[in-house]
Amino acid sequence: MRIPLAIAVSIASLMSAFPASAQSERVISIASEGASPPWDSTDANGQLYGYDIDVGQELCRRIEIKCTFVPQDWDGIIPALLVGKFDVIMSGMAITEKRKQKIAFSVPYATGFNQFVVRKDLGLDPGDIKQKVNLSTIGDKEKATIERLRSTLAGRAIGALRSSNSEAVVKEMLGDVVTIRSYDSQDNMKLDLAAGRIDGGLADYFTWRDFLETPAGSGVVFFGPELKGGLWGPGVGAGMRKDDGELLAKFNAAIDAATKDGTIKALSLKWFKSDISPALSQ
Repeated sequence: MRIPLAIAVSIASLMSAFPASAQSERVISIASEGASPPWDSTDANGQLYGYDIDVGQELCRRIEIKCTFVPQDWDGIIPALLVGKFDVIMSGMAITEKRKQKIAFSVPYATGFNQFVVRKDLGLDPGDIKQKVNLSTIGDKEKATIERLRSTLAGRAIGALRSSNSEAVVKEMLGDVVTIRSYDSQDNMKLDLAAGRIDGGLADYFTWRDFLETPAGSGVVFFGPELKGGLWGPGVGAGMRKDDGELLAKFNAAIDAATKDGTIKALSLKWFKSDISPALSQ
């Protein structure tokens, strides 16, 4: 049916009254693993929640853009981003030079550290679990600590999340003296640790802390120093495709604003009971 000219003109006038941005408003999707509390987890209804999700929602509010959150297995999360399955990764992902070869990162929205755990029944001396070791600046003291880790854990089975920086650190630091077990999720590594199928593991400290406070984790203890730097990079950032520069700039501005006004500190205290907010990028 042909539309009369007068009606067509009226329709065109009405459409022109709406801003172009309203007609093409972008909805972005943000992916999290959903299995590394308190960074991100999944409830009984399959909904994501945690620090990553709260920060993501806050950034989207500041940017004034609609966001959805989707679960994605860790070991496929970067390939899925690159093929357009979603637009952003917010899943406790460390900013590293290796990952920056494939994707772009925002400024950090969190800092933190990693630590080994072992089963209590092994009776291993944990050493100084409050010692801080920056793998970017290793001196004689740090070398002695690493050598102690190697000699104490020699012959043990140590777990790590597949395709994670923790896995890379275990390979680099202990690969010739331990058996490395790689896992598709933190949950499966925790199950094997609780069941005695592995002797220990390396992961984010806060993820371990929450696990050790559960009945399943009651037989596990922290082991060795707090580890950061090196392959873990400067902190945790939001990952995006390299051609999405406009969105990246908006995320950077929102992260800096939320850091400056204390919002990220408040969210980190809520989820981690510690301030892991980053320094301002400028």
